[in-house]
Amino acid sequence: MEILYRWIDGINDVLWSYLLVALLLGCAVWFTLRTRGVQFRMLGEMVRVLGESAGSGPRGEKHVSSFQAFAVSLASRVGTGNLAGVATAIAVGGPGPVFWMWVIALLGASSAFVESTLAQLYKRKGRDSYIGGPAYYMERGLGKRWMGVLFAVLISVTFGFAFNSVQSNTICAAWEGAFGFAHHWVGAGLTLLTLLVIFGGIHRIARVSGVVVPVMALGYIVLALGVVLFNFRRLPEVVELIVANAFGWEQAMGGGAGAALMQGIRRGLFSNEAGMGSAPNVAATAHVSHPVKQGLIQTLGVFTDTLVICTCTAFIILFGGVPDASLSGIRLTQAALVGEIGPAGSVFVAVAIFLFAFSSIIGNYYYGEANIRFITRRPWVLTLYRVLVGVMVLFGALATLDLAWSLADITMAFMTLINLVAIVLLGRQAFLLLADYVGQRRRGIKNPVYTRDRIPSLEDKAECWWHPAPYTLLRKRSIARTAVSRGIAAWPPPRGNWRRRRGMRSAGCAGASAEPESGRRGHSRPARG
Repeated sequence: MEILYRWIDGINDVLWSYLLVALLLGCAVWFTLRTRGVQFRMLGEMVRVLGESAGSGPRGEKHVSSFQAFAVSLASRVGTGNLAGVATAIAVGGPGPVFWMWVIALLGASSAFVESTLAQLYKRKGRDSYIGGPAYYMERGLGKRWMGVLFAVLISVTFGFAFNSVQSNTICAAWEGAFGFAHHWVGAGLTLLTLLVIFGGIHRIARVSGVVVPVMALGYIVLALGVVLFNFRRLPEVVELIVANAFGWEQAMGGGAGAALMQGIRRGLFSNEAGMGSAPNVAATAHVSHPVKQGLIQTLGVFTDTLVICTCTAFIILFGGVPDASLSGIRLTQAALVGEIGPAGSVFVAVAIFLFAFSSIIGNYYYGEANIRFITRRPWVLTLYRVLVGVMVLFGALATLDLAWSLADITMAFMTLINLVAIVLLGRQAFLLLADYVGQRRRGIKNPVYTRDRIPSLEDKAECWWHPAPYTLLRKRSIARTAVSRGIAAWPPPRGNWRRRRGMRSAGCAGASAEPESGRRGHSRPARG
């Protein structure tokens, strides 16, 4: 067993110390430059589109709204990485990793935009909702199904099994410290709740996340802001400590700067998942009128996770001074909050980590479900996967997870590498979609709409964006009638084209049902007579 530990740690050191750091930062900088800083210049647009909901489609279908998809992805992002992960990074690398977590969030948000926009472009119509993600754009965009299957296996194991075990273990540790509850009782209750939610499918997951995520996030932010205001005079001192520890000569001479960088990027990726290929799986389920909309919303999720919630945790810990070296993970966060608000702090963290981690468990499960559906359509396989997720939640409550966590680091690293290769190769398509969206907004269209005939090079890529909105069909008829009145064309047009269009519409996906509030000049060509 000791040999296995050393072998796994050696692989992790190579992946996380050299390869992933360079690729994550390199891709983040490249996407930031190519999108002209989309994560900064379109921040207001992100907030504007967040509240949009698709409601029901043209045939009365139920869809997952933009906000619900945002909530599910944020549910997975906001978990132990925000409370326990930040504390672990500070305990190992000092305050410096917090700075590098900010950097990877600010730059990596562009990677999140690209991968989620691509997921929307290549989504498909499932039985209950849209489905998609990296496995789908690897298969359809790159034409490499083997690559998609490999990614699907890695993400299903990483999120459904390994990460959920960690989340369960953290909940049990927090509740034991606050209330003295035994791990097996907490684990049994958590497993039952998990199975009840995940057997309800994506719509139940979306509804639960839409309620739990806003409550837990706002509650934690309010508490953290209270701690910051109470220690307002010390805020510049703490910020200076973070920056100095990230760049200081003392840390550089002792190798501490490198440790801070590694810990910051590693924990930052685990927390906000930018570029990892996880959030696109739920971004694809949203029913929106343009792929860029969900790309913008998922970008906002990266900021919410790292720049807000992770920063709150870091400030709570650092206001208490130098962290106790004997504590790490969730116990360090609990001890820091107890020092600020008294014994109630431990109870609050226990409740918060339950909401944070439980929402992560159901969000993580959906990532696995989406990819199991990609590998096979057999219902019994999905049922077996759901049962195994419940078993791993119970296992995490009862076991020590050093080996599982190390294995998760490896699978997370490999799935990130595969996804980064895919989004770099397909990135130009996201840039074209962004240009189309921005162009419509500049023409005064409040609610941009995408159909695949808008960008000829993407016309054969988008299965769920083929047909124009009802407004466009009516506009084509109006143009044709005008042509008839002027003696230019005959009316009605040949029936063959209409029947072919109607047949395609019944077989395709209703991807663009929303309508612009002002006309789209030049969007569609007049119908041919």
